[in-house]
Amino acid sequence: MASRDLEKDRGVNSNYTNYAASGVGGYNIETSDRQWTSWLVPMIVVANVVMFILTMFVNDCPKNNFSSEGCVARFLGRLSFQPLRENPLLGPSSDALVKMGALKWDKVVHQHQAWRLITCIWLHAGVIHLLANMLSLVFIGIRLEQQFGFVRVGVLYLISGLGGSILSSLFLQRGISVGASGALFGLLGAMLSELLTNWTIYANKAAALFTLLIIIVINLGVGILPHVDNFAHLGGFISGFFLGFVLLLRPRFGWLERHQLPEHARVKTKYLPYQLVLFFIALAALITGFTIGLTMLFQGKNGYDQCHWCRYLSCVPTSRWKCD
Repeated sequence: MASRDLEKDRGVNSNYTNYAASGVGGYNIETSDRQWTSWLVPMIVVANVVMFILTMFVNDCPKNNFSSEGCVARFLGRLSFQPLRENPLLGPSSDALVKMGALKWDKVVHQHQAWRLITCIWLHAGVIHLLANMLSLVFIGIRLEQQFGFVRVGVLYLISGLGGSILSSLFLQRGISVGASGALFGLLGAMLSELLTNWTIYANKAAALFTLLIIIVINLGVGILPHVDNFAHLGGFISGFFLGFVLLLRPRFGWLERHQLPEHARVKTKYLPYQLVLFFIALAALITGFTIGLTMLFQGKNGYDQCHWCRYLSCVPTSRWKCD
């Protein structure tokens, strides 16, 4: 789910917005919003790499591979990969992923292992899967953390990942699901809502919105290919989109400099009315969505019973492949 550095597209410099360029009420005032040091995103990358190594250690292909094909990269010993016919992504077996906490519907619902909704976010099916997700996380996450801090980005990452896991469990009840894609799509969704809710402070609004929408559509479009869990992508994106309205609010234009302005030029309220409206609508949507989703999941409901056409959101059959 590769993405671009959207900060330049957004028309916002590293110091939030340089108000001195335009002035407020005729007064040129330099301001600098706090720039956070990004340490959480690099730590998440390290954690995912460590979990992959541990998963390969548990997998132990030379000992547990019973197929006619040999392990790939046997020189790695216990860390060698499963045969390509079984796992073309250069990774472990499904059994090893399940042992480490992969998302599996019957274990969540019937064996009360709800913790898998979170642990699956930290697992990856192979080296290729891991590299694609971690590169995307670095490109997207570091700038968000620099702008909004580790607390908000950390909450956004985890809750978006949880949202992706819930929607995936409701619709894909056979097989297993792993990966940070839901959380990554949550960051993309949050970037979109952040652009919308802080619309007044951005230059080149139309270009920024168009660029971001193209990236989102392309990434979601890849999800209609077989063997890709697009429900995790959609669940993460929707969760992140609403969370962006709640967590990524910026003060209105001129709020940071209000004490340096004369009384008649001061901004009276920190947020614009539409920002507050979006905040409460998004918060209500999040609470409602997670409540309904978790209730349906733990009652063992199948999402396809409520939405028959939703199967096309994850895979569209063509003459070249089937979705079974």
